[in-house]
Amino acid sequence: MDTFEQIAERERQYLLQTYNRYPVVLARGKGVFVYDIEGNKYLDFVSGLGVNALGHAHPRIVKTIREQAAKLVHVSNLYYHEYQGALAEKLCSLARGSSEQEFRAFFSNSGTEAIEGSIKLARLAGHRAGGNAKCRLVALEGSYHGRTFGALSLTGQQKHRQGFEPLLEDVTFVKQNDLDGLRTAVNDNTCAIVLEPIFGEGGIHECSEEFLRECRTLAHRHKAALIFDEIQCGLGRTGTIFAFQSFGVTPDIIAIAKPLAAGLPLGAFIAREEFASAIAPGQHGTTFGGGPLACRVALEYLAIVEDEKLLDNVNKVGAYLQQELKELVSKRNAAVGVRGRGFIQGIELEIPARPIVDGGLAEGVLFNSTQDTVVRFLPPFLLEEKHVDKGIRVLKKLLGKKKQKAAA
Repeated sequence: MDTFEQIAERERQYLLQTYNRYPVVLARGKGVFVYDIEGNKYLDFVSGLGVNALGHAHPRIVKTIREQAAKLVHVSNLYYHEYQGALAEKLCSLARGSSEQEFRAFFSNSGTEAIEGSIKLARLAGHRAGGNAKCRLVALEGSYHGRTFGALSLTGQQKHRQGFEPLLEDVTFVKQNDLDGLRTAVNDNTCAIVLEPIFGEGGIHECSEEFLRECRTLAHRHKAALIFDEIQCGLGRTGTIFAFQSFGVTPDIIAIAKPLAAGLPLGAFIAREEFASAIAPGQHGTTFGGGPLACRVALEYLAIVEDEKLLDNVNKVGAYLQQELKELVSKRNAAVGVRGRGFIQGIELEIPARPIVDGGLAEGVLFNSTQDTVVRFLPPFLLEEKHVDKGIRVLKKLLGKKKQKAAA
């Protein structure tokens, strides 16, 4: 087996250097733990940036992949297979809930592609409702939607956009939870309002329910699509299967991806019939999206979440994680605040987060940093309170000095 140095050097020589990787080579995983090539064990609070919601090597996922790979991995979307329609039906049913709204799904390879498809659909529906002038997009400052040109155009962080301009025109950015700014930005030429209910890469900042309700009201008034990017916060991470169900506001289009196929590339957008009906054959497509292997695994993922009552665990252990993080903030000088819910949470620091992540690696715990001063938690849904305790012990060690009690 190659050494760490050999593996890292090969990547430095032959890969585009787009990632500042951590100095570890992961070789296998089991449950909430991963192991490097030297056999060292790490508790995983990152779960592949939210992808491995079932942890690693879940036996039902392994069995499903083996069975389907021996039958059929890929067919063109020119033909039917038995799993794409079944998965679309399941997702649309979950999105509909007890309402009478009808939804349709489209499958992509990634979350970014799901955002691209959502924008295209909103533009088509906008043109149908108000002509070519109805094409404007409203997005949020501080947001992150992906790295293709359409997704970058909606991403409200200059550090990601810089160097790639010009991007899509006709995009207006509004501050998160700024009701007056939102009302000013949305008009009859708006075709879509696009937002993450909880900013992921942007530092775990939630949209307020009041703000989301106003987005819903304005989108309806101006015949625009309300698009929720649930790529990171959806599919169970907030404690409900869709994040919008945690906030009580139903969007017109939902973009999902990360955990959907338990580690295989699969994204989707789900649209209300009013908007879904705007598209015609030939106006959108995909080579790999919605293949039989990925769709069958996604059906198994959703079944496991239900059978193992993992949403209950996300709510229970997520509340415990938040409680312990708040306790940490109350006692450590470097920690100043906690945000998020369920298994998408962040702790704000007064110091850079990257050294904390490096220190966690040395202590056998995988943390993730975002926005320079936030440690982000996206653990597998299998996480238990004892795992939270270990992570908190390591954070206490790394954050150092305790807050001084005020004099009586």
